[in-house]
Amino acid sequence: MSEMITLNENRYFRRLYSRGRSFASPLLVTYVMKNRTGNVRIGITTGKKVGKAVLRSRARRVIREACRELSDDLKPGFDLVFVARSKTPFVKSYDILRAMKKELKDAGVLR
Repeated sequence: MSEMITLNENRYFRRLYSRGRSFASPLLVTYVMKNRTGNVRIGITTGKKVGKAVLRSRARRVIREACRELSDDLKPGFDLVFVARSKTPFVKSYDILRAMKKELKDAGVLR
């Protein structure tokens, strides 16, 4: 697998929101766009609608764990941003994993 890098600059998130393709489910929204590096770059966002800091942190942890399990199946050369929804902190990581697999399969990012 190629290296997985974390997106942490606002300009990358804004570019994905405006130019990337989005895939939504009740638990998660995924934005996907090709990049010119040979790496998979991943960003995770949780808004204030998700809840207070404890719930937002849990949502990020659950999404991060699902990403970790899918990391070997991702094609290189894509930017991915996962946006947590209000139900995200209340479900287990395998529920997020199932939603993430479906969205990434629809996007053509899974091998």
